[in-house]
Amino acid sequence: MNTNWVKIFVNLAGAILLAAGLSRLLIAAEGAQFLSLPDPALGIPLHYALLVVGGIESLVALICLFGKRIHFQVGWLAWLATSYLVFQIGLFWMHCHPQATCIGSLTDPLHLSRGIAGWFVMALTIYIILGSYIALIRLWANGTADVPVGQSPPLPAPADSIKMSCAACGGRVQFTAADAGQKIPCPHCQREMVLQAGNLKMTCVLCGGHIEFPVYVVGQKIPCPHCARTITLLQPP
Repeated sequence: MNTNWVKIFVNLAGAILLAAGLSRLLIAAEGAQFLSLPDPALGIPLHYALLVVGGIESLVALICLFGKRIHFQVGWLAWLATSYLVFQIGLFWMHCHPQATCIGSLTDPLHLSRGIAGWFVMALTIYIILGSYIALIRLWANGTADVPVGQSPPLPAPADSIKMSCAACGGRVQFTAADAGQKIPCPHCQREMVLQAGNLKMTCVLCGGHIEFPVYVVGQKIPCPHCARTITLLQPP
């Protein structure tokens, strides 16, 4: 999937959040007298509310602008946007005007009218929450959630690939059917191993029962299907 639009969204949201966060921190640093009033939603003085909200916004902004994991960045945006939404719903429920809270204080540093500031904050909330959740869904659906920014998702394994476990260390080894039967050093522990396709067979050392199992479970401990005692599945010599 082309994630260029996700990167653009994350960077733009990060820039907006950085401006908003620094604005709140700037207001808090001015120490105006009205900042001693309690925030009606958070219940703490506006001064501390501005520091908390501004600090969180600035942190998320830095993650968006300089982070390497796109799913991590989008996840933080989704969390912050959801917090905004819950905050706005709480204000509506309490019949509080946004301009009396730490969110509404965005008016002062940007020299916006109270009405414009309120619409700006609401538009910011809608933009980030819709964009972040759409991005999360697209990343999850396309299997690129763990791919660092700027890298392509790993190619799928070939259809004829086979997996088995090293008998010495238990590490998983993947190979193609054409390589079956070859001796190679284990890529994990460097012990020599034989690449085997299909099911393996062994005899339970405790009861003598015959056991058949796939190659990728070599080294695992299971109850013997004949005597129910625990045995270790071993690769035949």
